[in-house]
Amino acid sequence: MLFAASVNAQKHQTTAADTVTSNYYAPDLFKPLFHQQKGNEFHSANGNPGPKYWQNRADYILKAKIDTTNKTLSATEIITYTNNSPEDLGYLWLQLDQNTYKSDARSNYFTGLGATQHTNGYQLASVQVSQNGKIDKVNYTVTDTRLQIRLNKDLAANGGKINILITYKYTIPGSFGNRTDYTDTKNGKIYEIAQWYPRMCVYDDSQGWDTLPFLGSGEFYCEYGDFDYEVTVPGNMIVAGSGELVNSAEVLTPAQISRLNAARNSDKTVMIRTVAEVTDPKSRPAKAELTWHFKMQNTRDVAFGASAAYVWDAAKVNLPNNKTSLAMSVYPVESAGTDKWDRATEYLKKSIEYFSQKWFVYPYPVAINEAGIAGGMEYPGIVFDGITDSGKDLFWITAHEIGHNWFPMIVGSDERRFGWMDEGFNTFIDIYASDVVNHGEFAPKRDGEYAPGGGYPADEIVPIISDPDAPVIMTNADAVPEKYRHPIVYFKPALGLVLLREQILGKDRFDYAFKNYIQKWAYKHPQPEDFFRSMENGAGEDLAWFWRGWYLNNYKLDIALIEAKYIDKNAKKGLQITIANKEQMAMPLTIEVTFKNGGQSRMQLPVETWLQNRTTTISIPTTKEVSEIKLDPDHALPDINRANNVIKVK
Repeated sequence: MLFAASVNAQKHQTTAADTVTSNYYAPDLFKPLFHQQKGNEFHSANGNPGPKYWQNRADYILKAKIDTTNKTLSATEIITYTNNSPEDLGYLWLQLDQNTYKSDARSNYFTGLGATQHTNGYQLASVQVSQNGKIDKVNYTVTDTRLQIRLNKDLAANGGKINILITYKYTIPGSFGNRTDYTDTKNGKIYEIAQWYPRMCVYDDSQGWDTLPFLGSGEFYCEYGDFDYEVTVPGNMIVAGSGELVNSAEVLTPAQISRLNAARNSDKTVMIRTVAEVTDPKSRPAKAELTWHFKMQNTRDVAFGASAAYVWDAAKVNLPNNKTSLAMSVYPVESAGTDKWDRATEYLKKSIEYFSQKWFVYPYPVAINEAGIAGGMEYPGIVFDGITDSGKDLFWITAHEIGHNWFPMIVGSDERRFGWMDEGFNTFIDIYASDVVNHGEFAPKRDGEYAPGGGYPADEIVPIISDPDAPVIMTNADAVPEKYRHPIVYFKPALGLVLLREQILGKDRFDYAFKNYIQKWAYKHPQPEDFFRSMENGAGEDLAWFWRGWYLNNYKLDIALIEAKYIDKNAKKGLQITIANKEQMAMPLTIEVTFKNGGQSRMQLPVETWLQNRTTTISIPTTKEVSEIKLDPDHALPDINRANNVIKVK
């Protein structure tokens, strides 16, 4: 009798929830201790730089010359390197990115394909150091794209300085250069010059010396400093470089100087050198050679374009607090046209104005859009975009590349390890630029280049997170196969920030936390942990489940409607629905009710709905008959099976 009573007590009415098959296990998604280390005096627990945060510094003086006959760049370089770390340094590491074009470079092998065209990389004529006014030759060794200088005397901690003096040359790669190259146009070659000087590796409190080789996919991680550089070219060429031209009287005509001054006060684009003037010798000073002198403060890199073929225009950029900058474009006559590069400066100007108003004020006096074959590459104050770009594509690529001045040029993350902190963040801010600029003329940009088709972005990521071979966001940048590079490095992290902003935190809390992150880490070196902590603290939300599911894993989401019925079979008493989480990801959820007599109603479920439950039954307080229940009606969530998101109510 006792046994029978016990069994009878355990009996319950079988429900639809009892038959649900689910892979979801809440303790794995919501487990504690996501942050494996405590905050410290260098990187605070709240995501800010700590009270003893330090960062080394590299200032550069560069004097370069382009030999357009032999296609070589030769230069002298003086680096003033400041060791602000708490440790003496017995050796220094520099990046030699041009060595990636050598026939025996590691970059020839990491994809398994190998390059077919090569250069000899850097030809180092001399490497010296100067400490306390004394110049010494030093032992150095070159390993692929890295140069190690072995000091005779340690560089002192906490502010010790050393000058590094290097004389070098290299052959400029042609069209195979990818990010730096030269190409023909009908009025002369265009040179796009980047990664053109030996530059200091970052020494930080996370990795020590960051010496990952340059393989071509992962990009850059650089120290900040001031740049003073000169470029000597044939007199008929124009040089468009990062920073501010400081000797315009020597390299420009009086008419060009006057037009530039007018552009600084004009919201409309002003022609500095017209299409007709490109072939007019009077549009250049009558000298065999000219040296262009630029300066740029508090930046991590500089690059430039050079050509006799450039058309040139400019306009004023309006920044917050009555500040201004100057947007300029240089391009060959082939790129000119009403819906082509004639609008390039407008696109550049309006993108900068939007990003400055929304996130952080553009800090540099000039921004340049340069047309070449690099086809979309970014450097502080200058971007290389495609000669053939036009229309929406030209706006999108311009906004994207200049947006990199915020990530990673201002917020100086490590692109070579964490490409998503560069491309993902920047793709995210692009989305809203397209929505806003010219009242949405170029909207939407929620798929396009960074997703595999049209439609809803959240739906477009489903094939990626459902692919068992797809890497996760936190994969080393160079280890992401090309097939997955855009979805994993650009699109998924950008969509993740959209989900945070529009579904999880809300726009106000997200924007406050994200802007705080930008301001605190401007011109510094944040790690992923700093970003995660900064967003959690600024928004007041434990987001460990989101970082774990979206960044560290490709957890899938499948929210399913299991049952919908009236309470006591009476529509006036409300509706009872059962929902299941069938995969390992969880998200907040919108439920939409459509009434038989017309109209709709929505309710929101927080992510805590899934803190303990695989299935949940909720009551919807309605007194009218319902025709349909739908989950995630806006397709905002990356639900892998939308077929189970709708139920017709009988």
